[in-house]
Order: sequence, then structure tokens, then C-alpha cells
Amino acid sequence: MLKIHIITRRYLTIVLLCCNIPLFSQFGYGLTASNDIYHFMKNPESERHGAISNTAGSAILNFAAGPKVWYGKKKFSVSLEGQAGIGVLGFSLKENKGLGTAYFPVLLKFNFGGLSAFEREQKLGWSIGGGIQYSKTELYGTKEGFFPDQNGRQSFMTYVVQMGYGLGISGFSTHGFVRWGFLPEDKSQVLHVGLQYDFNRPVMKLINSPESAL
Repeated sequence: MLKIHIITRRYLTIVLLCCNIPLFSQFGYGLTASNDIYHFMKNPESERHGAISNTAGSAILNFAAGPKVWYGKKKFSVSLEGQAGIGVLGFSLKENKGLGTAYFPVLLKFNFGGLSAFEREQKLGWSIGGGIQYSKTELYGTKEGFFPDQNGRQSFMTYVVQMGYGLGISGFSTHGFVRWGFLPEDKSQVLHVGLQYDFNRPVMKLINSPESAL
């Protein structure tokens, strides 16, 4: 864990230097949450287990949330976020093997305009970023015979990229997003389309404070 933390800090430092963000930029922390309108997951080819389909999708009851930090200014910021999500009724249309999906994306993002999380006025903005995601299908209710080893479906990792566009004001933003992931080695894929909500706590606390008039 210590090694990962050191690598993450070095990576962020390099990104910030490359983007030439002034040292007097702001730091923010808070929560991010999302609701997938639809998501699709394709397991690695090795996880087919003799079944007809190794995919699953979900169009309702998809929720995710997690911590998020920002560093930047009104017009631009860099953020790091992680979420834990669940698709309660995820399943395969071709072959009902079980229900439920889970996903854990970790993303480094570049945020512009209203999505910077530091803009005090209501403005439109966009974001782009990437990272990794761990996913799993058939969380429960699996049918007998699909997974002979009784261990069920295994989680898999993909590299992901995400783009978003929406509206932000005083530390809060809401935006639509598309996240796509893949891993060429085993042909696994993920696709998420939905709405995301960000809450930058330090900036939101200034709404009713004397500093908000400055």
C-alpha cells in the first residue's frame, strides 16, 4: 500500500507540473456519486465456463459512490476519485446465469469550466480522464451448472476512459458521462452511460459564509 501511495503522489506531481497549475491553486475534497442509466460488462474469454454468453447488462437500479479530491482553480482542475457501484438487477439477456453486477472504477480526471469544482458561478463544463476498473457479474442467484467450481464468476480488470459534460456551481456539479473500458489480452470490456454528481465540501461550505461575498 505504501508503494502504491508513493507512486500515486509522484504521478499527481508530474501531472500538475505538466499542466502548469499555479501553487496558489485550491485543494478540495468531498464525495462523488453516480447513477448508470445503462451499463454493459463482458467477462474475459477464459471466464465463459462453457456458457453461451459471458456478458451482462443493467438498465435500472445502478448506484455508485465514493471519495474524490480536487486540485486546481476556477477554470481547470485535476481530480482523483474512486467509486464502489452495484447493479442490483444486472443479468444477461441471452442466458440467465444469475443476477447483479459490481464495479469499482478509480479515475484521474482533467476538469474544465463548470466541472472544475471551484467555479462559484453557474457554468457549463466538461471532463476527460482515465484509470482502471474492477468489475464482476452474477453476484447472486447463480443457476446450478454454470460455474462447476462453485466459486462463481471472478472479478476482472479493464483500463477505462471517461468523458463527461454538464453544469457546475459553488462546489456542486451534475453531468452526463460515458465510460468505456477494455483489456486486449483477454477481450474483456465494460461500458457505462449515466449521470454523475460531485460535491466539493470546502467550496460548498463557503456558500453561506462571509467569504462568499468576496
